[in-house]
Amino acid sequence: MTRRALVVEKPGTIRVRQLPALEPGPDEVIIRPAYCGVCRTDLELLRGEIDPAYVRYPLTLGHEWSGTIEAVGADVEALLPGDRCVAECIVPCGRCSFCKAGDTNVCEIYEELGFTREGGASDQVLVPARLVHKLEPSTSLLDAALVEPCSVVLRALEKAGPKSGDRVLVVGDGTIGLLAAYLVSLWSPSEVTMLGRRPEQAQLAKSVGVAAFETSGGNPGTFDLAIEAVGVAEAVATSIGAVRRGGRVVLLGLPPAGQTLELPADMLVNNDLTIAASFGYTSAAWGRMVDLVNAGRVQPGRIATHRFPLEAFAKAFAALESLEGTRGKILLEIAGEDH
Repeated sequence: MTRRALVVEKPGTIRVRQLPALEPGPDEVIIRPAYCGVCRTDLELLRGEIDPAYVRYPLTLGHEWSGTIEAVGADVEALLPGDRCVAECIVPCGRCSFCKAGDTNVCEIYEELGFTREGGASDQVLVPARLVHKLEPSTSLLDAALVEPCSVVLRALEKAGPKSGDRVLVVGDGTIGLLAAYLVSLWSPSEVTMLGRRPEQAQLAKSVGVAAFETSGGNPGTFDLAIEAVGVAEAVATSIGAVRRGGRVVLLGLPPAGQTLELPADMLVNNDLTIAASFGYTSAAWGRMVDLVNAGRVQPGRIATHRFPLEAFAKAFAALESLEGTRGKILLEIAGEDH
Protein backbone atom coordinates (compact mmCIF):
# COMPACT_ATOMS: atom_id res chain seq x y z
CA MET A 1 0.00 0.00 0.00
CA THR A 2 1.21 3.47 -0.85
CA ARG A 3 0.01 7.06 -0.47
CA ARG A 4 0.64 10.31 -2.29
CA ALA A 5 2.58 13.02 -0.48
CA LEU A 6 3.71 16.49 -1.54
CA VAL A 7 7.37 16.43 -0.54
CA VAL A 8 10.05 19.11 -0.53
CA GLU A 9 13.08 16.87 -1.00
CA LYS A 10 15.44 19.77 -0.34
CA PRO A 11 15.10 23.54 -0.81
CA GLY A 12 14.07 24.17 -4.40
CA THR A 13 12.95 20.60 -5.16
CA ILE A 14 9.32 19.54 -4.77
CA ARG A 15 7.20 16.71 -6.20
CA VAL A 16 4.33 14.38 -5.40
CA ARG A 17 5.86 11.12 -4.22
CA GLN A 18 4.45 7.68 -3.59
CA LEU A 19 5.33 6.75 0.00
CA PRO A 20 4.52 3.71 2.12
CA ALA A 21 1.14 3.77 3.85
CA LEU A 22 1.20 4.78 7.51
CA GLU A 23 0.39 2.68 10.58
CA PRO A 24 -0.64 4.21 13.92
CA GLY A 25 1.32 3.64 17.10
CA PRO A 26 -0.59 2.88 20.33
CA ASP A 27 -1.42 6.55 21.03
CA GLU A 28 -1.69 7.76 17.44
CA VAL A 29 -4.31 8.09 14.71
CA ILE A 30 -4.15 8.04 10.92
CA ILE A 31 -6.21 10.78 9.26
CA ARG A 32 -7.13 11.11 5.60
CA PRO A 33 -7.00 14.84 4.79
CA ALA A 34 -9.89 16.34 2.86
CA TYR A 35 -8.38 19.77 2.22
CA CYS A 36 -4.94 21.21 2.89
CA GLY A 37 -4.24 24.92 2.72
CA VAL A 38 -1.07 26.42 1.29
CA CYS A 39 0.39 29.71 2.47
CA ARG A 40 3.47 31.88 2.07
CA THR A 41 5.24 29.86 4.77
CA ASP A 42 5.04 26.83 2.45
CA LEU A 43 6.74 28.90 -0.24
CA GLU A 44 9.45 29.83 2.25
CA LEU A 45 9.87 26.16 3.17
CA LEU A 46 10.26 25.33 -0.53
CA ARG A 47 12.84 28.10 -0.98
CA GLY A 48 14.78 27.15 2.15
CA GLU A 49 14.11 30.50 3.82
CA ILE A 50 12.93 29.12 7.18
CA ASP A 51 15.43 28.89 10.04
CA PRO A 52 16.94 25.36 9.78
CA ALA A 53 16.22 24.86 13.50
CA TYR A 54 12.52 24.67 12.60
CA VAL A 55 12.63 22.42 9.52
CA ARG A 56 13.66 18.87 8.63
CA TYR A 57 14.05 17.91 4.98
CA PRO A 58 12.79 15.91 3.15
CA LEU A 59 9.49 17.39 4.26
CA THR A 60 5.84 16.61 3.52
CA LEU A 61 4.12 20.00 3.52
CA GLY A 62 0.81 20.87 5.17
CA HIS A 63 0.00 22.58 8.47
CA GLU A 64 -3.58 23.72 7.66
CA TRP A 65 -5.91 20.82 6.99
CA SER A 66 -9.01 18.82 7.97
CA GLY A 67 -10.01 15.23 7.37
CA THR A 68 -11.47 11.91 8.51
CA ILE A 69 -9.90 9.33 10.80
CA GLU A 70 -8.91 6.13 9.00
CA ALA A 71 -7.33 4.14 11.84
CA VAL A 72 -6.59 4.47 15.54
CA GLY A 73 -3.92 2.99 17.78
CA ALA A 74 -4.58 0.28 20.34
CA ASP A 75 -4.69 2.70 23.30
CA VAL A 76 -6.94 5.31 21.66
CA GLU A 77 -10.46 5.25 23.13
CA ALA A 78 -12.23 8.55 22.41
CA LEU A 79 -11.71 8.55 18.63
CA LEU A 80 -13.03 6.18 15.99
CA PRO A 81 -12.48 5.56 12.29
CA GLY A 82 -14.91 7.72 10.35
CA ASP A 83 -14.76 10.64 12.81
CA ARG A 84 -14.35 13.96 11.02
CA CYS A 85 -11.66 16.02 12.68
CA VAL A 86 -8.89 18.56 12.74
CA ALA A 87 -5.61 18.26 14.60
CA GLU A 88 -3.20 20.71 16.17
CA CYS A 89 0.01 20.72 14.18
CA ILE A 90 2.21 22.18 16.91
CA VAL A 91 3.20 19.16 19.03
CA PRO A 92 3.86 20.37 22.61
CA CYS A 93 5.77 18.12 24.98
CA GLY A 94 3.30 18.73 27.83
CA ARG A 95 6.11 18.57 30.41
CA CYS A 96 8.11 21.80 30.22
CA SER A 97 7.27 24.87 32.30
CA PHE A 98 5.72 26.62 29.28
CA CYS A 99 3.39 23.74 28.51
CA LYS A 100 2.38 23.43 32.15
CA ALA A 101 1.48 27.13 32.14
CA GLY A 102 -0.66 26.65 29.01
CA ASP A 103 1.85 28.37 26.70
CA THR A 104 2.11 25.37 24.40
CA ASN A 105 3.03 27.56 21.43
CA VAL A 106 6.45 28.22 22.94
CA CYS A 107 7.16 24.69 24.14
CA GLU A 108 10.85 24.13 24.83
CA ILE A 109 10.89 21.31 22.24
CA TYR A 110 9.81 22.51 18.81
CA GLU A 111 7.87 19.95 16.79
CA GLU A 112 5.27 20.79 14.15
CA LEU A 113 3.53 18.90 11.38
CA GLY A 114 4.49 20.35 8.03
CA PHE A 115 7.85 21.54 9.41
CA THR A 116 9.64 18.86 11.43
CA ARG A 117 7.05 16.08 10.98
CA GLU A 118 5.10 14.98 7.91
CA GLY A 119 2.21 17.33 7.23
CA GLY A 120 -1.26 17.06 5.76
CA ALA A 121 -0.51 17.44 2.03
CA SER A 122 -0.82 13.69 1.70
CA ASP A 123 -3.41 10.93 1.50
CA GLN A 124 -2.56 10.08 5.11
CA VAL A 125 -1.14 11.94 8.09
CA LEU A 126 0.01 10.49 11.42
CA VAL A 127 -0.99 12.50 14.51
CA PRO A 128 -0.78 11.99 18.29
CA ALA A 129 -4.35 11.29 19.40
CA ARG A 130 -4.14 13.96 22.13
CA LEU A 131 -3.99 16.66 19.44
CA VAL A 132 -7.11 15.56 17.54
CA HIS A 133 -10.38 17.50 17.85
CA LYS A 134 -13.64 16.00 16.60
CA LEU A 135 -15.98 17.94 14.36
CA GLU A 136 -19.75 18.02 14.47
CA PRO A 137 -21.41 16.15 11.57
CA SER A 138 -22.78 19.46 10.30
CA THR A 139 -19.38 21.19 10.27
CA SER A 140 -17.93 21.75 6.82
CA LEU A 141 -14.50 20.20 6.26
CA LEU A 142 -13.74 23.28 4.17
CA ASP A 143 -14.40 25.54 7.15
CA ALA A 144 -12.43 23.18 9.38
CA ALA A 145 -9.38 23.34 7.08
CA LEU A 146 -9.00 26.97 8.17
CA VAL A 147 -9.01 26.22 11.91
CA GLU A 148 -5.21 26.50 11.99
CA PRO A 149 -4.86 30.07 10.65
CA CYS A 150 -8.01 31.03 12.58
CA SER A 151 -6.42 29.74 15.79
CA VAL A 152 -3.33 31.84 15.11
CA VAL A 153 -5.55 34.91 14.75
CA LEU A 154 -7.79 34.09 17.71
CA ARG A 155 -4.83 33.69 20.05
CA ALA A 156 -3.46 37.07 18.94
CA LEU A 157 -6.81 38.80 19.35
CA GLU A 158 -7.29 37.37 22.83
CA LYS A 159 -3.85 38.69 23.72
CA ALA A 160 -4.72 42.13 22.29
CA GLY A 161 -7.99 42.34 24.22
CA PRO A 162 -10.43 43.99 21.77
CA LYS A 163 -13.30 45.88 23.33
CA SER A 164 -16.85 46.39 22.16
CA GLY A 165 -17.03 49.59 20.13
CA ASP A 166 -13.33 49.62 19.19
CA ARG A 167 -12.21 51.23 15.95
CA VAL A 168 -10.02 48.52 14.42
CA LEU A 169 -7.44 48.74 11.65
CA VAL A 170 -6.18 45.56 9.96
CA VAL A 171 -2.91 46.10 8.10
CA GLY A 172 -2.70 43.45 5.39
CA ASP A 173 -5.19 41.92 2.94
CA GLY A 174 -3.96 38.32 2.81
CA THR A 175 -5.44 35.27 4.54
CA ILE A 176 -4.39 36.30 8.05
CA GLY A 177 -5.60 39.87 7.54
CA LEU A 178 -8.96 38.68 6.20
CA LEU A 179 -9.41 36.25 9.08
CA ALA A 180 -8.41 38.93 11.60
CA ALA A 181 -11.06 41.26 10.20
CA TYR A 182 -13.60 38.43 10.33
CA LEU A 183 -12.85 37.13 13.83
CA VAL A 184 -12.54 40.52 15.52
CA SER A 185 -16.29 40.83 14.91
CA LEU A 186 -16.71 38.43 17.85
CA TRP A 187 -15.91 41.48 20.04
CA SER A 188 -18.41 43.81 18.30
CA PRO A 189 -16.11 46.60 17.10
CA SER A 190 -17.75 49.81 15.90
CA GLU A 191 -15.84 49.67 12.61
CA VAL A 192 -13.17 47.63 10.87
CA THR A 193 -10.88 49.26 8.31
CA MET A 194 -8.39 47.32 6.19
CA LEU A 195 -5.20 48.78 4.79
CA GLY A 196 -4.22 46.56 1.87
CA ARG A 197 -2.03 46.60 -1.19
CA ARG A 198 -4.37 45.37 -3.92
CA PRO A 199 -7.77 46.91 -4.73
CA GLU A 200 -8.88 43.49 -6.03
CA GLN A 201 -9.17 42.36 -2.40
CA ALA A 202 -11.78 44.98 -1.49
CA GLN A 203 -14.87 42.86 -2.20
CA LEU A 204 -13.48 39.86 -0.32
CA ALA A 205 -12.66 42.16 2.60
CA LYS A 206 -16.21 43.49 2.58
CA SER A 207 -17.54 39.92 2.81
CA VAL A 208 -15.77 39.46 6.16
CA GLY A 209 -17.00 42.69 7.70
CA VAL A 210 -14.55 45.35 6.53
CA ALA A 211 -16.35 48.69 6.29
CA ALA A 212 -13.57 50.60 4.54
CA PHE A 213 -10.79 49.19 2.34
CA GLU A 214 -7.86 51.53 1.72
CA THR A 215 -4.57 51.17 -0.12
CA SER A 216 -2.92 54.19 1.50
CA GLY A 217 -3.35 56.40 4.52
CA GLY A 218 -5.23 54.61 7.27
CA ASN A 219 -6.01 57.78 9.26
CA PRO A 220 -2.95 57.76 11.56
CA GLY A 221 -3.60 58.14 15.27
CA THR A 222 -7.33 57.38 15.17
CA PHE A 223 -7.69 53.65 15.86
CA ASP A 224 -8.15 51.88 19.19
CA LEU A 225 -6.58 48.66 17.93
CA ALA A 226 -4.28 47.91 14.99
CA ILE A 227 -3.64 44.33 13.83
CA GLU A 228 -0.46 43.91 11.79
CA ALA A 229 -0.84 40.93 9.42
CA VAL A 230 1.79 41.47 6.74
CA GLY A 231 5.18 40.55 8.19
CA VAL A 232 7.30 43.46 6.97
CA ALA A 233 8.91 46.18 9.08
CA GLU A 234 7.04 48.98 7.31
CA ALA A 235 3.71 47.41 8.27
CA VAL A 236 4.77 47.31 11.92
CA ALA A 237 5.59 51.02 11.81
CA THR A 238 2.28 51.78 10.07
CA SER A 239 0.34 49.83 12.69
CA ILE A 240 2.03 51.60 15.59
CA GLY A 241 1.46 54.97 13.99
CA ALA A 242 -2.21 54.23 13.34
CA VAL A 243 -3.43 53.96 16.93
CA ARG A 244 -4.52 56.75 19.24
CA ARG A 245 -2.85 57.56 22.54
CA GLY A 246 -3.51 54.63 24.83
CA GLY A 247 -4.10 52.40 21.81
CA ARG A 248 -3.14 48.78 21.30
CA VAL A 249 -1.17 47.03 18.56
CA VAL A 250 -0.84 43.30 17.97
CA LEU A 251 1.79 41.91 15.60
CA LEU A 252 0.88 38.74 13.70
CA GLY A 253 3.14 38.89 10.65
CA LEU A 254 6.63 37.40 10.83
CA PRO A 255 9.21 39.64 9.11
CA PRO A 256 12.27 38.05 7.46
CA ALA A 257 14.93 36.91 9.90
CA GLY A 258 17.13 39.75 11.08
CA GLN A 259 15.03 42.57 9.64
CA THR A 260 15.20 45.63 11.87
CA LEU A 261 12.84 48.53 12.52
CA GLU A 262 13.47 52.09 13.66
CA LEU A 263 10.84 53.86 15.76
CA PRO A 264 10.83 57.08 17.80
CA ALA A 265 11.21 55.51 21.24
CA ASP A 266 9.67 58.46 23.08
CA MET A 267 6.46 58.11 21.03
CA LEU A 268 5.82 54.63 22.42
CA VAL A 269 5.91 55.97 25.97
CA ASN A 270 4.31 59.36 25.34
CA ASN A 271 1.39 57.69 23.57
CA ASP A 272 1.04 55.08 26.32
CA LEU A 273 0.89 52.30 23.74
CA THR A 274 0.42 48.60 24.39
CA ILE A 275 2.26 46.50 21.82
CA ALA A 276 1.97 42.72 21.78
CA ALA A 277 3.33 40.05 19.44
CA SER A 278 1.83 36.61 19.00
CA PHE A 279 3.38 33.38 17.74
CA GLY A 280 1.24 30.49 16.57
CA TYR A 281 -1.57 29.21 18.78
CA THR A 282 -1.96 27.50 22.12
CA SER A 283 -3.86 24.25 22.56
CA ALA A 284 -6.51 26.21 24.46
CA ALA A 285 -6.96 28.72 21.62
CA TRP A 286 -7.24 25.85 19.15
CA GLY A 287 -9.95 24.23 21.26
CA ARG A 288 -11.90 27.49 21.45
CA MET A 289 -11.64 27.90 17.68
CA VAL A 290 -12.96 24.39 17.07
CA ASP A 291 -15.88 25.15 19.40
CA LEU A 292 -16.70 28.30 17.40
CA VAL A 293 -16.63 26.42 14.10
CA ASN A 294 -18.61 23.47 15.48
CA ALA A 295 -21.25 25.86 16.84
CA GLY A 296 -21.55 27.54 13.45
CA ARG A 297 -20.62 30.93 14.87
CA VAL A 298 -17.94 31.39 12.22
CA GLN A 299 -17.57 29.98 8.70
CA PRO A 300 -14.00 30.81 7.68
CA GLY A 301 -14.26 28.80 4.46
CA ARG A 302 -15.96 31.85 2.96
CA ILE A 303 -12.53 33.27 2.14
CA ALA A 304 -11.47 30.21 0.11
CA THR A 305 -11.09 31.37 -3.49
CA HIS A 306 -8.93 28.66 -5.10
CA ARG A 307 -8.94 24.85 -5.00
CA PHE A 308 -6.51 22.56 -6.82
CA PRO A 309 -5.96 18.79 -6.83
CA LEU A 310 -2.78 17.63 -5.11
CA GLU A 311 -1.00 16.98 -8.40
CA ALA A 312 -1.67 20.61 -9.44
CA PHE A 313 0.36 22.00 -6.53
CA ALA A 314 2.42 24.13 -8.94
CA LYS A 315 -0.74 26.00 -9.96
CA ALA A 316 -1.59 26.51 -6.28
CA PHE A 317 1.83 28.03 -5.61
CA ALA A 318 1.56 30.18 -8.75
CA ALA A 319 -1.80 31.50 -7.54
CA LEU A 320 -0.23 32.21 -4.16
CA GLU A 321 2.47 34.35 -5.75
CA SER A 322 0.24 36.06 -8.30
CA LEU A 323 -0.32 39.79 -7.95
CA GLU A 324 -3.47 39.72 -10.09
CA GLY A 325 -7.08 39.04 -9.20
CA THR A 326 -8.85 38.32 -5.94
CA ARG A 327 -7.00 35.85 -3.71
CA GLY A 328 -8.24 34.44 -0.45
CA LYS A 329 -7.34 31.02 0.93
CA ILE A 330 -5.77 28.60 -1.55
CA LEU A 331 -6.44 24.92 -0.90
CA LEU A 332 -5.29 21.57 -2.18
CA GLU A 333 -8.31 19.29 -2.45
CA ILE A 334 -7.09 15.84 -1.47
CA ALA A 335 -10.13 13.72 -0.61
CA GLY A 336 -12.72 16.51 -0.62
CA GLU A 337 -15.84 16.95 1.46
CA ASP A 338 -17.50 13.58 0.86
CA HIS A 339 -15.22 10.67 1.57
